[in-house]
Amino acid sequence: MKRLVLIPVSTACLLLGSCQTSTQTLSNDIAALGNKIFSNTNTRAASASLLSNQDIAAAFKQALSIGTGEVVGQLGVKNGFNLDPKIHIPLPSSLAKVQNVLEAAGLSFMMDDLETRLNRAAEIATPHAKELFINAISEMTFDDVMTIYKGPQDSATTFFKDKMSAPLATKMQPFVNSAISEAGVVTAYDNVMSKYKNIPFMPDVKADLTSYVVDQGIEGIFFYLAQQEAQIRQDPARQTTDLLKKVFGNQVK
Repeated sequence: MKRLVLIPVSTACLLLGSCQTSTQTLSNDIAALGNKIFSNTNTRAASASLLSNQDIAAAFKQALSIGTGEVVGQLGVKNGFNLDPKIHIPLPSSLAKVQNVLEAAGLSFMMDDLETRLNRAAEIATPHAKELFINAISEMTFDDVMTIYKGPQDSATTFFKDKMSAPLATKMQPFVNSAISEAGVVTAYDNVMSKYKNIPFMPDVKADLTSYVVDQGIEGIFFYLAQQEAQIRQDPARQTTDLLKKVFGNQVK
């Protein structure tokens, strides 16, 4: 039940923009002002309640699909990983000993070359991730989406990362294997290890470069996907479809 709030005449005059000499007119104007305030509140609530389950689910899937497409386009090009300090792939820690030994021998350029080629492999493999991400997004349940909808700005990415990292890694393995060959990683690695093994008394070193590039590549994608998600939630300019405007424009935090 709506309550009529008594407002001082001076305040009412300020709100209404003018003062009426008639008491009846003033009362009517105050009542109209109260109705306007309640009407605006009810309109916002009604707007939020008009969102259907299908709208919310579709909007999040659409946002993730758009975000994934943009991230893949950004990273799946030459130097997408290599020149980005936020996601640049360093040499795996298992090669630290090799790196120290070859640097001492004046062969650090070989390790630098290997590191660049690891980033090239990630850049070559990344475009193949798009379809895998889109398929995974389409399989999200409504319960998954509602948990995300009520969560923080990166909740979709966090959920997606926790649930899909393992299967995505498995599916990315053959693409990364091919990319490693194309980028010349195997040859560079063999050259490095050949020099290393020629140095007496060096312990054996092994590195699973395929798994390493897969893990690092997926981490890079998720890093930027979280930023895309937050921007679509917060920035009206990034809500580029009617559905995104409808859902994220009315989202109440």
